[in-house]
Amino acid sequence: MPRTTIKDVAKDAGVSTATVSYVMNAKESESISSETIARVMRSVSRLGYIPNQAARTLGSPRAIGKWRSNMIGVLIPQTEPGKAFMFSNPFYGDFLSSVEYTARINGYHLLVSGTDVDQSYVEIAKSRSLDGIIILGIFPSTDLEEYKKSKIPTVLVDCYDTDHFFHSVRINDRHGGYMATRYLIEHGHTRIAHVTGAVEETGVNQMRLQGYKDALKESDIAFEEALVYHGDVSYQFGVAAVDAIVRPGLGVTAVFASADIIALGVLKGFQQAGLRVPDDISLIGFDDIYTASICNPSLTTVHQDIFEKGKVAAEIVIAAANDSKISKREVTIPISVIERDSVRKI
Repeated sequence: MPRTTIKDVAKDAGVSTATVSYVMNAKESESISSETIARVMRSVSRLGYIPNQAARTLGSPRAIGKWRSNMIGVLIPQTEPGKAFMFSNPFYGDFLSSVEYTARINGYHLLVSGTDVDQSYVEIAKSRSLDGIIILGIFPSTDLEEYKKSKIPTVLVDCYDTDHFFHSVRINDRHGGYMATRYLIEHGHTRIAHVTGAVEETGVNQMRLQGYKDALKESDIAFEEALVYHGDVSYQFGVAAVDAIVRPGLGVTAVFASADIIALGVLKGFQQAGLRVPDDISLIGFDDIYTASICNPSLTTVHQDIFEKGKVAAEIVIAAANDSKISKREVTIPISVIERDSVRKI
């Protein structure tokens, strides 16, 4: 049988299609009586009408407030063109699982997307009439002005933009970098290498690098640029970085990796070089992904509650989608050092 349409409902109820639309989307209108609403709903029930979400969204810009898509966009910008990083790091899977679950139990669906360098997501967001956007790990840039102009509720995760329009969820990355480095210093290490992703002016990696510097300065240990290795936030980069770390004469006794996925690569690189962790060299990571607890040796790391981060981001963007006048939210998730087997006292 042919699908029941909004026109069928309107004809059966003796009203216009616009009236059916208003009733189905719970739009308040002084001109629609409770009797008319009841008549429309009886026709919907009798005909078995199911709204077509795609049809409701198509051609309905959010600016005129005509439709709700019940869809949240999650954007993960990529820092290098042509790289498939989105799911190579378990952090993203943990974060997205939390966002999806929170959205689902609140009646929303996700549109997950990555973007290459210099690629804009704003037009995608507009064309899909997204009710809200969560952006993970974007660097403050002119792109954010486009999101602001779109007026779509937006939550920035792990971003240090200070614009009043954007809600934000993050940890204290600088303090986390300090905690990791301080932990190694307290275990007697003074020749500490730092392996990190791309360092932008106000990005997460820059904040963790600053924390590393803070801890060194506090203990009167000179910062050496030669002990900082920049690359991708990837397992492969961690493996490759070991060649530089073990160069003769550096005397490195410990490594602070800015992400667990890098630390796991460093661990593999040490094993390939015939070095034992922590007997020959110590290692601390950042994030506390699941793999950190089951690798051998298990990884000492800075713990952040990734599930909570995703949950809070989803809750905020949903609240903002339902109330455009909601006050700006800024949430900082607590962090702590999780002691395992990859660091030894010297």
